[in-house]
Amino acid sequence: MSLTTYWLEHAWLGTHVEPGVALDVSAEGRIAALRTGVATPPPGAEVLRGLTLPGLANAHSHAFHRALRGAVQVGSGTFWTWRELMYRAAQNLTPDTYFALARAVYAEMALAGITNVGEFHYVHHAPGGTPYADPNAMGEALIEAAAAAGIRITLLDTAYLSSGFGEAPNAHQQRFSDGSADAWAERVSALKPRAHALIGAAVHSVRAVPADQLATVARWAEERRAPLHVHLSEQTAENDACQAAHGRTPTQLLADHGVLGPRTTGVHNTHLTDADIALLGGTGTGTCMCPTTERDLADGIGPATRLQQAGSPLSLGSDSHAVIDLLEEARAMELNERLRSRTRGHWTANVLLTAATGDGHASLGLVDAGRLEAGALADFTTVALDSVRTAGPLPRLGAETAVFAATAADVRHTVVAGRHIVRDGHHTLVADVPSALAESIAALRS
Repeated sequence: MSLTTYWLEHAWLGTHVEPGVALDVSAEGRIAALRTGVATPPPGAEVLRGLTLPGLANAHSHAFHRALRGAVQVGSGTFWTWRELMYRAAQNLTPDTYFALARAVYAEMALAGITNVGEFHYVHHAPGGTPYADPNAMGEALIEAAAAAGIRITLLDTAYLSSGFGEAPNAHQQRFSDGSADAWAERVSALKPRAHALIGAAVHSVRAVPADQLATVARWAEERRAPLHVHLSEQTAENDACQAAHGRTPTQLLADHGVLGPRTTGVHNTHLTDADIALLGGTGTGTCMCPTTERDLADGIGPATRLQQAGSPLSLGSDSHAVIDLLEEARAMELNERLRSRTRGHWTANVLLTAATGDGHASLGLVDAGRLEAGALADFTTVALDSVRTAGPLPRLGAETAVFAATAADVRHTVVAGRHIVRDGHHTLVADVPSALAESIAALRS
């Protein structure tokens, strides 16, 4: 069996930082063996200086939102005025332009240490709602973009059928809709997983999928044991409208129609009642927090500590890509809670890194990723411990340094399936990521 050996100067092993770790990768791209106490690099080993972590999982992404960075920071407004600018960007997407943009965005993620992305995908059809010759052309573009950028993807194909509690899609939303959940299920069933790609499902929100069609989406995911994600209580206006239409909260509505459960993840989970928190925790439904987007859109601070205490596993996402930095998402979750509670230390660095790695991958259907141990996928990333942000602390405090001081700019290497995708801060497949981003975003303005 052909093995590649990596020597990790320091490795985070879930509970502590271990110096001098040799990691063997099989030809199949899995960790074949992990040996501690290896003080110097074995002959022929790839040397990774710094702190090596399991690959980071970005559990919630809308790739085309990357085109909004900067443009939506002019003036003031609300989530709903931001949404109008988002619709304009979506209108200019084609399978070709979306491939180019997503390839660049996923390359930016690799540079940030992200090895797996959950793409919450709802731009399915041509403007006006006409299907492409291949009804899954847009989803296929995202799957191929991830391959071209060297990372894994869980395509969370999203049912988006209504502009709000039974209202027909507006002009912008027509290209999102399949008309019915049954038609959505028929289309998404034609998507096939590959070595780097899993197919999951998503309910855009309770306002965008009529209540009597929620069970169809949930059943599709259940039959395939696929991950199921849903935007949940991101805005108080959604809660108010749901109460007016159904006499219950969005969480209660999802529970009534069989959407909640251990393979389901609620994204944001910001404005919840005590009963909502108990329902989510009691069913093992996950929570994906996206702090940089939630603060950018002035959504509010979700009750992450209470959710986790109730039994809801936490994951992290960069959502609208105000920044792409999972270390910042982890840091922000803790710091947001400190501001709200005026106390420190709600989560340890180890727990925050687990949300960014193992629990994030699990929310995307990859239970064999997100940890450095034999048998796991050989996906990992190395953070420099000698930059201006990270120099000084003892290496044994590497987890704390990574979460509370490092940024995406400190990522030195990213390895996926044992293959170097980022080496010494440079992407090995996309030669000039900034230019790829600039060009693909400019194409949406023309």
